[in-house]
Amino acid sequence: MKKRILICFSILASINLFAQDDDGFEAVITAGAADANTLMGAYIAPAMEGLVYSMSGGWYHTAKTHKKLGFDITIGVNAAMVPSEKEMFAFADLNFENTITASPGVTPTVAGNGTPAEVTVVTQDGDTGTFTMPEGVKDDLPLNAMPAPTLQASVGLVYDTDLMIRATPKVGSDDVKGSLFGVGLKHNLMQYLGPLDKLPLNVSLLGAFTTMNVDYDIEDGSSIDGTGQAAEFKLNSYTVQGIASLDFPFISIYGGLGYTGGKSELNVLGTYTVEYNAGTETTTLVDPIALSYSPSSVRASLGARLNLAFFKIYADYTVQEYSNLSAGIAFSFR
Repeated sequence: MKKRILICFSILASINLFAQDDDGFEAVITAGAADANTLMGAYIAPAMEGLVYSMSGGWYHTAKTHKKLGFDITIGVNAAMVPSEKEMFAFADLNFENTITASPGVTPTVAGNGTPAEVTVVTQDGDTGTFTMPEGVKDDLPLNAMPAPTLQASVGLVYDTDLMIRATPKVGSDDVKGSLFGVGLKHNLMQYLGPLDKLPLNVSLLGAFTTMNVDYDIEDGSSIDGTGQAAEFKLNSYTVQGIASLDFPFISIYGGLGYTGGKSELNVLGTYTVEYNAGTETTTLVDPIALSYSPSSVRASLGARLNLAFFKIYADYTVQEYSNLSAGIAFSFR
């Protein structure tokens, strides 16, 4: 297997799947369907959880809303940093159906580094198989963070409300295709506070939702015989926040407090013919992996934006389960 399941959705919505030279993720299926789900669930959790958080970042760089039909275009990147305790996992902490032994007893997650474990599985029928866990790619991830670049447009509607859209049609290569759509609303509350709306202070409510789908054809590079081999990723994220900003001619200071959550799923489809006892016995597994994650966290953000006429430069930091750094540029026409 020469490709790793790690999604990096670029500004143009292309997918980057990191390459590797070891057996790859599908070799884990040798453990049997139940135990393969356990192992893959521990291995890929930082990517599946981190992407939910990074997809929820970068929705705003001010609490101020546009005038009617005013708009901005924002190009940014969000990086949800993986907690250090999620860089490795221990086999002893997992519950297995078959007899699983590993050397060493810990192995990297997708966000870790170090030597992956060599695993031996003895099934309940007495068959024996071996495989190598996938490597981690910490060294390839700046800040060891799950990235989610964004291209976003916002437009002012009525009643001091902005509509925000993130949309990418399905693009990619023959092996992997993905699409993204996100929508959000930002409603300025200063209009209800009488003369206070003349202050440089702006206070708003924000709600946003993003969904991403990726289809990955793994059959050509698979190390295990079978048919219809593919992986499907489905990720949804949402955020609800109260946000505030002090907006001056040359600089804005902004922040928010709220909640972020979502759901991510990985389904490995197709048939896989697994060999045991040095190839003398085989078992065929169908649609062997189905994983689901539902991360959520309270979030608190603080950031600043440099205002150069219609050109803006911003950066902010969010404290949450996977703390997030967002930065980018915007072209804003009020």
